[in-house]
Amino acid sequence: MVYRDFQGMQLSALGMGAMRLPVVNGNDAEIDSVAAEEMVAYAMKQGVNYYDTAWGYHNGNSELVMGKALAKYPRDSFYLATKFPGYDLSNMPKVEEIFEKQLEKCGVDYFDFYLFHNVCEMNIDAYLDEKYGIYAYLMEQKKNGRIKHLGFSAHGSCDIMKRFLEAYGTDMEFCQIQLNYLDWSFQDAKGKVELLTSYHIPVWVMEPLRGGKLAKLSEKEEKMLKNLRPDDGIPAWAFRFLQTLPEVVVTLSGMSDLEQMRENIRTFETEKPLSKKEMDKLLSIADGMLDGTLPCTACRYCTSHCPQGLDIPMLLNLYNEHSFTGGGFIAPMALMAVPQEKHPSACVGCRSCEKVCPQQIKISEAMSNFSEKLKE
Repeated sequence: MVYRDFQGMQLSALGMGAMRLPVVNGNDAEIDSVAAEEMVAYAMKQGVNYYDTAWGYHNGNSELVMGKALAKYPRDSFYLATKFPGYDLSNMPKVEEIFEKQLEKCGVDYFDFYLFHNVCEMNIDAYLDEKYGIYAYLMEQKKNGRIKHLGFSAHGSCDIMKRFLEAYGTDMEFCQIQLNYLDWSFQDAKGKVELLTSYHIPVWVMEPLRGGKLAKLSEKEEKMLKNLRPDDGIPAWAFRFLQTLPEVVVTLSGMSDLEQMRENIRTFETEKPLSKKEMDKLLSIADGMLDGTLPCTACRYCTSHCPQGLDIPMLLNLYNEHSFTGGGFIAPMALMAVPQEKHPSACVGCRSCEKVCPQQIKISEAMSNFSEKLKE
């Protein structure tokens, strides 16, 4: 197992994410605890020492199952991470209640790593609002030794992350972002890494395979990569990309069965960063995967011609994400922070924006399509 240094600790470069544990009869709330415990046992034996769960994973059952599975091992033999569930605004006044319950569910006296969960457009104002006392309470728990290391995860834009860092950056020890070779440009993960580096904050990775989308490529793409590295499988390329980035400390993989775990651990038995030629090839494949997305350059000519005052570049960016992913939570979550009269459904189809679009994007059609996708 490859290890990375973090403040003198040796963390396994591969961490076990507990968002996609094996389940019974396809029911996400019913974890197959026997299979999950078998996976934890195998991971521990192979040197994985970082385990990541959260309040909301598997309808609240992930913390229970992971706590039970890890209780079989000495407390100092693993690092356990969980998060304050700020993705649900109704939780904001409940930080003490939730934190105490999490300790109970996981069966521990402290968390090695604790995160503000999913800092984004929808919850940034609440996270920064002192009336909820979230930051103050978590800092107190750190002072008391019940949180060893405090950080945050983010699905929001760079601008949202900047706001959070301007408020709390001096006390954040790590940050977990969605990072893979597709999102390097698609979600500006490159810009997010650079932002975190400017604050001297190391990177934890979530969605290294983008929910499985990068586990299998087209026959043509797979052949190109096999010609460069015959011994590496396609998922390994996504992990090798991350091994190439010096800012990355822990890569979390939400493995759903033992075979996935075996394959990923095999990859992390060695560190084989990509050469420039290999990196260029991989990023060119990513560019090809994004060919169907709308080529908005955010020049903003359109916004000055929109009678509804819509932030069209922002909406097109969310449209691309929602369309490529085939749904998901990122676009609906971001739109929760946008007034209803500024949603894509507010487009009146006048096409004034299209007359000045250098990319000749059919914006009105995209807004209509986006509105329909959101209803689905």
